[in-house]
Amino acid sequence: MTAQTDTALVVDDAPQIRRVIRNALKQIFSKVIEAGTGKDAIDLAASHQPGLVVLDLGLPDIPGETVCREIRRWSMAPIIVVSARDSDREKISLLDAGADDYMTKPFNAAELQARVRAQLRRANTANPATSEGPIRIGDLSIDLAKPAVTRGQVSIHLTRLEWDLLRVLVNSAGRTLTHEQLFGRVWGHSHGNAQQHLRVHVRSLRQKLESDPVRPVLIVTEPGVGYRFELDE
Repeated sequence: MTAQTDTALVVDDAPQIRRVIRNALKQIFSKVIEAGTGKDAIDLAASHQPGLVVLDLGLPDIPGETVCREIRRWSMAPIIVVSARDSDREKISLLDAGADDYMTKPFNAAELQARVRAQLRRANTANPATSEGPIRIGDLSIDLAKPAVTRGQVSIHLTRLEWDLLRVLVNSAGRTLTHEQLFGRVWGHSHGNAQQHLRVHVRSLRQKLESDPVRPVLIVTEPGVGYRFELDE
């Protein structure tokens, strides 16, 4: 069964919160379905195959993280967690469980809509590295197939590790990857100081790719969690 891209699933045990999220999503999706428990969420996700899931963590029957892991087992739909819990450890745990984004309550409906649109753009270009032609962001061109990066007519040299890091970030564009996820995918292991290694190479990538490395808009930091690559400069 393929995902119903016109359908969104809202999971929260508070009816008033579901109403706020439903009203925000109705401007993007033609159909919004709701669940107040984890069991109902899993059942609805399986039967309706929504194109997006907005998930609360504090459910009455099943932990939200468990729901996230279960849905992610068979669905590639973006999952945005909206929760009152805001610790870095909680965010990292949810991202490792398969969530694509994390917002804390209280939240702004306009920001939720913006994050939803960003996730849908990412889902529609699920693997930029395998798409035809280079990725163009302003005057920056990234061709992971060659590989080659240019700004205007000027070629930008990247080291092997920088290429590996850029490839992982671009292939998950719009999604925050934790330090541990990036470290494992680029270096191939999870021991060592992931944040320290990444900080050095991310700084170097920003110097080469960003128009203003001090105010990066391509490689964005999620403080205490990891990094995210944005296709829209």
